[in-house]
Amino acid sequence: MSKHPLPGLTRVDHVGLTVPDLDAAVSFYTETLGATELFRLGPFDAKELPRMADGRDWTEAHINVPGARLSIAMLQLCANLRLELFRYELPQDARTTPPRNCDIGGHHLALKVSDLDAAVAHLRSRGVRVMDGCIAVPRMGLRAHYFLDPWGNQLELVEYKD
Repeated sequence: MSKHPLPGLTRVDHVGLTVPDLDAAVSFYTETLGATELFRLGPFDAKELPRMADGRDWTEAHINVPGARLSIAMLQLCANLRLELFRYELPQDARTTPPRNCDIGGHHLALKVSDLDAAVAHLRSRGVRVMDGCIAVPRMGLRAHYFLDPWGNQLELVEYKD
């Protein structure tokens, strides 16, 4: 079987998460994880944007959410990762809880740290929900610990030791 790489693929640029409160999410990620806010855009409203030639609204054509009204904040989370936060005001029938890891579309964002114990203590000192127990794979020198942002998005801290 031959490989067919995506032409020009060089690295991950950003990860996107949807949150119910953009200001609160920017505060959490900047104050708790040390991210830097780069910019905000919006709100963009499908009702106010020109329709596509085929009749679809802009948000359906570009982000697969018909009739959307949304705002975006881009954060620099660490040197090699940006975090794009979305806040949708419309549609109003959107799910209000993130998928679980076992659900189709489930996800988590893993962050490499140099001192897992210090990072977990930092999160706990700020009232962040940290999951019980550390996951360890000694033969790989790996330890990991999951935590949740205030809206239930799953994140993971990972430490590698030589």
